[in-house]
Amino acid sequence: MIRIGKISYWHVHAWDYTKQAQEHPGTEIVAVWDEIAERGQAAADKLGVDFHANLDEMLQRDDIDAVIVDAPTNRHQEVIVAAAKAGKHIFTEKVIAATLKELNIILDEVAKSNVKLTVSLPRLNDGYTLAIRDILSQGVLGRITLVRARLSHNGATANWLPEHFYSLEECGGGALIDLGCHPMYLTRLFMNEMPQEVSAHFGYVTGKQVEDNAVSILTSASGSIGIVEAGFVNNHSPFTLEVHGTEGSLLYGTPENQLLLRTSAPGADSSEKWTAQSIPPARESAFDQWVQHIENDTTADENVSLAIDLTKLMEASNLSAREHRAVRIDELSK
Repeated sequence: MIRIGKISYWHVHAWDYTKQAQEHPGTEIVAVWDEIAERGQAAADKLGVDFHANLDEMLQRDDIDAVIVDAPTNRHQEVIVAAAKAGKHIFTEKVIAATLKELNIILDEVAKSNVKLTVSLPRLNDGYTLAIRDILSQGVLGRITLVRARLSHNGATANWLPEHFYSLEECGGGALIDLGCHPMYLTRLFMNEMPQEVSAHFGYVTGKQVEDNAVSILTSASGSIGIVEAGFVNNHSPFTLEVHGTEGSLLYGTPENQLLLRTSAPGADSSEKWTAQSIPPARESAFDQWVQHIENDTTADENVSLAIDLTKLMEASNLSAREHRAVRIDELSK
């Protein structure tokens, strides 16, 4: 049994990960720490476990093997490094860190301590992602020229997001670094190369401290372009994916949850019309994969690699929007 210490209930998905840990036959939560003692104590009481006001005290417990991190983004370096130094395996909400400099400090300690790190990038495991990756591997789209991904909800206009999600200090940004993480890592994945330059534009529809409407444009050495869109201000915006190439295109969520392909590749039978593609079931969740890595002494190489690229692209996007210019990835401070 993997015994877990829960680090914070700050994030809106904190109880979702708690549920996954409760439902998994190989894990259990045995303690809670939270930067807000009242919230942490309430969560611990609800779970029937110990609350620790001091993080180091919880991490020193021999009966804790791993942690789930849902602390504010600006505290990720502090808490993840502490957990790694204590020899605890780490499952964390995205992003690992808001800047490349912070990220490298975290990754250095994870490597030194030889603990298993997995990041919650859930849409990597969804059926549509698996189907798109399979189609791309067949080459029927030709050279990829453009990827577009959009994800938006009405959290700011309907006022259901917690107020601290609009704190620039705690979050490191708004709609893009929160909700936009998903279209960002999917765009990076489907482009099949790390973009070289980022140009981002933010909107402040509801007047929050952070952006609630955002677009980030990624350009690569091959000439392909990625368009990442996110917002907290839309009631009926479908999750949308587009992948275009020199020979064909894929569409998903426009607006139905259907994957459509049209290609002129030799031997293809969908050059005259759009054809629906089968979508397999989702694979194991990121949490389940993390447990497997702990049990089998393996590492989440692709997950962590994409999480690294995600931090780079988010930092470049924030810098671009702030300075009103395109930002090269190689400008980022290591």
